[in-house]
Order: sequence, then structure tokens, then C-alpha cells
Amino acid sequence: MRFTGNIDAKTDEKGRVFIPAQFRKLLQQEGLEAMILRKDIFQQCLVLYPESVWDSMVDSITAKTSPFDPRGRAALRGFVAGAERIGIDANGRILIPRRYLDSAEIGNEVRFIGMDNSIELWNREKAEQLLCSPEELAESLELLMKQEHNEQ
Repeated sequence: MRFTGNIDAKTDEKGRVFIPAQFRKLLQQEGLEAMILRKDIFQQCLVLYPESVWDSMVDSITAKTSPFDPRGRAALRGFVAGAERIGIDANGRILIPRRYLDSAEIGNEVRFIGMDNSIELWNREKAEQLLCSPEELAESLELLMKQEHNEQ
């Protein structure tokens, strides 16, 4: 499942927002009725994960630590403790708890950005600042592709 594109939406006074139709179609094809929501680790946005993607990530972290590794257990705890299962209602909306909206500074305008196997939710103004110039994008992609080519 790959999410692509970016779509602006509005939250209502309760924090509900419609998942954009193109993302909702992918979720329906997979039969998903809920997703996992957490604040991003690196940036001031929220991330929605399909449950299968979330489970795979948690399994990967768990496999790299042991019950006798306090640092690894603390990382796992911090990662999963900041997450919440979010149901998708019959109208295709999710209810984002106020603490998540506040932590990402999302008011009533939110931007959904497809990021491969997850969806980021951004304050719309902050999302605008993420865009780089075509030249910067080309340079970054060129560097990534050179690194991949050199590793092979």
C-alpha cells in the first residue's frame, strides 16, 4: 500500500476530519477500519499508519532489543506509548484527540501528505514550508541515487 500526494482538509470543532478519498480508497481495498496515530519522532506532524505497517515496525524494534536491554526497552516504550488506535467512522472520518492536534499545532486546516506506507498530517502553513525548490529536490535525489549505485 503506497500513499502519494497531498490534500488539504478541515477539522471540525471536535477534531474530526475526513480522510481524503484517494487515501480512503486504498484503506478500503485493504479492509482497514482503523489506523494507528502517533506524533512523528523527528518533525512536528502526526503520522497515520495502517495497522499492518505499525505492527511490522513494532516487531522490527522488538526484534532488535531484549527484555534485559534497558535502553532498547525505553525506546520501544517511548515509541508505542505515544500511539493510539484511531477508528474510521462510516463517513470516512477520524477523530484526532485534542492532545495530538495541539502537539502538531494543527488548527482547523490540515494537510494530508502521502509518505509511502503512512500518511502525515501537518499544520497547513508548516507543510508549505517543507517544499524545496526543484533544484534542491534534483540534487537530493541525485545524491541518494549515487549512494545506492555505489553500494551495489
